[in-house]
Amino acid sequence: MIKTFSNFQKHSISFCLFFTMMISSTISYSIVSTMISSPNKMSSMETYRLLNLFGDVFAKTRNEYIDPVSDKDLIEKALSGMLSSLDPHSNYMREKDYKELTNGIEGIFGGLGIEVIAEHGVVKVISPIDDTPAFHAGLMPGDFIVEIDGKSILGLTLNKAVEKMRGSPGSPIRLKIVREGKEPFDITMKREFIKVDPVRWKIINNVGYIRISTFIDASTGKKVLGALKSIKGKIGKNLKGIILDLRNNAGGLVDQAVEVAGVFLGSKEVTSMRGRTNIRPKKYFSNQKEDATKGLPLIVLINSGTASAPEIVAGALKDHNRAVIMGVRSFGKGSVQTIFPIAGRGAMILTTDLYYTPLGKVIQANGVEPHIVVKPAKVELIEYSKFREENIPKALLSELKDSQKEEKKEKDDEKKRSSSLDLRPKEEKDFQIQRAVDLIQGLYLKKILDGSFKNNTKKL
Repeated sequence: MIKTFSNFQKHSISFCLFFTMMISSTISYSIVSTMISSPNKMSSMETYRLLNLFGDVFAKTRNEYIDPVSDKDLIEKALSGMLSSLDPHSNYMREKDYKELTNGIEGIFGGLGIEVIAEHGVVKVISPIDDTPAFHAGLMPGDFIVEIDGKSILGLTLNKAVEKMRGSPGSPIRLKIVREGKEPFDITMKREFIKVDPVRWKIINNVGYIRISTFIDASTGKKVLGALKSIKGKIGKNLKGIILDLRNNAGGLVDQAVEVAGVFLGSKEVTSMRGRTNIRPKKYFSNQKEDATKGLPLIVLINSGTASAPEIVAGALKDHNRAVIMGVRSFGKGSVQTIFPIAGRGAMILTTDLYYTPLGKVIQANGVEPHIVVKPAKVELIEYSKFREENIPKALLSELKDSQKEEKKEKDDEKKRSSSLDLRPKEEKDFQIQRAVDLIQGLYLKKILDGSFKNNTKKL
């Protein structure tokens, strides 16, 4: 995704299509002029013959198709088909849809709050966005949407399906969902005008938890720094480590991915971009001078809904041995889409490059593998005996009373710290988060023990 555009100016973006439609025709001049300047005359002549073929098919369709179709509609559909048939992310947008895309990049758009691609003739969910209708309705990465308001969308283009899911805020919509291992089921929700808040934080047992739901906000990097500052302000030197939650994050601005990685890496290389026209790989470095956490233990949570920009972050932190990556393999969306705006005619989105990790590993179709595989799970608490020494009649309780007061004070302090901002409900019950918290506490304890061992050695 991008920020601002000028006519035919290129902007490198990394995102999953979720609000796109197709559009216009003045691009033909660029095609013809490119052909004329080609040094290969035989190739140019063949291209002209193929364009004549297109003209013949266009004329026959316009004259013989059962329903009247305008020239504009035929050209738009042809251009859309040309680009969308190349890969799932290239596309052509009308001016209206291009404006909607730029609104989405600014973090404001209407709809359900899901990011999708086309697959198997229907719509596949990449990720629901936090605190949106889709999120609260329980949509999950990998879900297939097969019906909208009782009507099948099989065979519809992604743009047409997305158009049907749009509507005025407050209007209801019913989706039929196909989820692996379950019978098809319906989900009903109401459309909303969506404002994306990309960064949230919380404190769990002296561990800082930072959740990034999307990178479409141009100030995501600054907001992560702000979250880190707030966490430090709350617990100071008691901070044991950081959990960076990138699960179900379907991407956004690449420069913000670079800045977020830099918060924990400093000025090291974050990613490189390589494409057909690149003579040399273009490398990206953060503007951050140093690791803002001073080397505190860092756990990065990823899953199959972690796509594009967050994969750049996870890949960089893994390659530089800065973080433990936990969860399941990420989505594997490492291609770069460049937007070519066309004045008064919308824009074309074209896949032009691939992103690589600092060690040269390609993200596309491979994703990022976690160091520790932790699949989503539910943990059930089991009743256990709470009978102890203090429950015995006439037990000595003088020391116990003092320790109980101290424990109560610590619990009250922890409750105040954790209530600074409520994120998704009941994170303490999230199995993957709890595994991350346990690991950070273990790493922190090891650091203390290693330090104690060194001090004792010096004294001997």
